[in-house]
Amino acid sequence: MLNMERIPRHVAVVMDGNGRWATKRNLPKMAGHNAGMQAMKEIVKRSSTLGIEHLTVYAFSTENWKRSVEEISGIFSLIVVYVEKELKELHENNVRVKVLGDYSMLPEKSVQSLEKALKTTAGNTGLQFNIALNYGGRDDIRRAVADIAKLAKDGKIDPDDPEAITEQLISDYLWTGIHHADVPDPELIIRTSGEERLSNFLLWQAAYSEFVFSDVLWPDFTPEEYERCIEEYQGRDRRFGGRNK
Repeated sequence: MLNMERIPRHVAVVMDGNGRWATKRNLPKMAGHNAGMQAMKEIVKRSSTLGIEHLTVYAFSTENWKRSVEEISGIFSLIVVYVEKELKELHENNVRVKVLGDYSMLPEKSVQSLEKALKTTAGNTGLQFNIALNYGGRDDIRRAVADIAKLAKDGKIDPDDPEAITEQLISDYLWTGIHHADVPDPELIIRTSGEERLSNFLLWQAAYSEFVFSDVLWPDFTPEEYERCIEEYQGRDRRFGGRNK
């Protein structure tokens, strides 16, 4: 049973298994992505109900560009569909939408839909729903390093000062940092479909995250399975490199 006193502030999810779900049913891959979108909708709702402050989903990675043009186009079309169908309800439920990653490279209609969602929900104070789009952990760190290098070039920090470039400064310039989404590191990262790897997701931010792996394919990932994962997290002893007395 969930301990409501130990609900994580930030849960991140690698939504894996849409394609396999479709293949098992002799359906096109886009049927799996569409079913996955419905599953995501329910997890957003349950996150809000549980009082989770931040939910981050890995929607499209920098490596996903290697997929077929048809699948990529279909995924981006789903973004438009999702915003059109769900934005009103998200806004009414005080959900704030943020994007992690350079979404400017997406098709124009997808960009417009995302910017509409960002603008409409900007003032909301409930669950912050972070969508990782065209996101990669290594690229995230590379961008932060480039921004910090520019600070040094402009004379705003002294690279010779050992206290100038801190872990906090690097964190601030990541997509999750104060200059973008202002998201704390995730306490819990869930990956579905039985795979057990990060796949270039939140590499810096995951330093002390707890991982829970579910064998359930993402379209079948229910709010009940979500709560089971959170309950498993709550049973962990988080020591952050130290020892309990």
